[in-house]
Amino acid sequence: MSRESKIERWRLAVIILILAGSAVGLVLRLGYLQTVEHDSFVKLAAAEHWGKQEIVPHRGTIRDRNGYVLATTVTTFDVLVDPKASLTPDKIAKTASLIAPLVKLPLDQVRSALQSKGDKPALLAAEVPYETGSQIAKMQLAGIEARKVTKRVYPEGNLAAPLIGFVGRDQRGLTGLEADFNRELMGKPGTLVYERDTVGEEIPLGYREESRPQEGADVVMTIDRFIQRLVETELDKAMKKHNSSSATVIVMEVKTGAILAVANRPSFDLTKPNLEDNSKVNLFRIASITDMYEPGSIFKVFTMAAALEEKLVTPATPFKCTGVVYKNGWAIRNWNGAAHGNETMTDVLKNSCNIGTVWVGDLLGADRFYKYVKNFGFGQRTYIELEGEASGQVRTNKSGGWAAIDLAANAFGQGISVTPLQLVTAFGALGNGGKLMRPYVVRQVVDGGGTRDFDPVVVRRVLSEDTARTLTKMMNVSGELGTGNLASVPGYRIAGKSGTAQISLKGGYTGDTSVAGFAGFAPLADPRVVILVRVDEPKDIPWGSSVAAPLFKNIMEQTLLYLRVPPTEPGKVGKPAW
Repeated sequence: MSRESKIERWRLAVIILILAGSAVGLVLRLGYLQTVEHDSFVKLAAAEHWGKQEIVPHRGTIRDRNGYVLATTVTTFDVLVDPKASLTPDKIAKTASLIAPLVKLPLDQVRSALQSKGDKPALLAAEVPYETGSQIAKMQLAGIEARKVTKRVYPEGNLAAPLIGFVGRDQRGLTGLEADFNRELMGKPGTLVYERDTVGEEIPLGYREESRPQEGADVVMTIDRFIQRLVETELDKAMKKHNSSSATVIVMEVKTGAILAVANRPSFDLTKPNLEDNSKVNLFRIASITDMYEPGSIFKVFTMAAALEEKLVTPATPFKCTGVVYKNGWAIRNWNGAAHGNETMTDVLKNSCNIGTVWVGDLLGADRFYKYVKNFGFGQRTYIELEGEASGQVRTNKSGGWAAIDLAANAFGQGISVTPLQLVTAFGALGNGGKLMRPYVVRQVVDGGGTRDFDPVVVRRVLSEDTARTLTKMMNVSGELGTGNLASVPGYRIAGKSGTAQISLKGGYTGDTSVAGFAGFAPLADPRVVILVRVDEPKDIPWGSSVAAPLFKNIMEQTLLYLRVPPTEPGKVGKPAW
């Protein structure tokens, strides 16, 4: 065999081996794809052939205790222009003449949009009313698409904005009740499965299966729309009058713990929340449950309550106020620097005497004092059904760094931090015969399956009924004749206590700013409503008796009239504001 023949045979053998190897490789690859990769290709084919969409359920409505709508969802339409429609000039002119008056846009603007080029549908008009959008959809105009969208609306505007909260673009709650009860309000989404053509559009007569969504539940709050509006109106007036930096008011039912109104200032625009301005983010919080402060002289009633319950004092127990007492080398004086002389325990509250309250704290001793502080709910969450609640700060004799000066200061409300919600809840226990209630803001959750009620919950008994009754009478003197006399309500007898607290800063106190406060309940014989007022950094007058007490009076008076609570002295009742 010649050398050329051997080369030819060798080349042929190589080609045959390559072809054979390729064939074997193709067979193995095909086998691999049909066995090992079978499931993944089936899924890929299904994804190409079948379309699946989530059907968003209708979000539930938030209502006040009387059924008035505070937040709800409405369906609107976005009207879009399809640039791929390739309309003739005559068709463009006709379509524009039909659409322009419906979406309330200039004819030239609609005509220009229909002539535009692009790859995706362009928005022509957003949030078109449902009736108009439905009309456009039924017209089935080439180049025009009417797409359903949902929108969260707030019929009462910014009323109770931080408490209600708002939703994101996906209609899921971001803050407030909208977030905390998102699962109930959101419902459960449904699904739509359908056959698609080669360009991804649904095949008109193809297979189609729809799983209907479970609509969101309605949430009925304990908030009363009228009382909430009253509180916010009066709060705005007080903020303007005293040029204060912030303020809080809480109105609660004494016997149930139901919150009738809760307002914070400053607030935000609920209809258009600005998520891009970081300086505004703090306004979204519910300051009544998140912010802590030193309550000041309001806290004296709890020190006195503990001493009465332990039978260490009576309303008539005598005490001589010298105007100063020394603890750990610190001089403690009265709020006005005065020495009150001979006093009873009722006078101690009436005069808001720091020295007398320190004396009562010493009678109790640290163990008993902090036992009652805990029993009244301070230093712990109230477990209201809202996220972000602070527990407050209480340093006890069991804590590191505690000293006798702490007991003295805590006795009259300094060196201890509380939330407004804790304070109004504890004050409510004094008017509720000594029973501490758990505060709550949701009354019912109503869905297709029925109604889930939220009932009042007694946390614990803090005081005996006799002690609570005795202390209430003492607070009546303090609220109507003492430092809180500007809180007096015509026709009704009240029990209350004012307080002016310094603002703590880096381990000390600011010298020129204060927190003006007042807490009280009415009517005296059968308390229905407890109200807490807190006004931060009033620029004109620092005292709670001058700033917070009148605000308390205005809100309590109108609230009692609105609730038709029988007055103690009918001839002195003021006129309703409505």
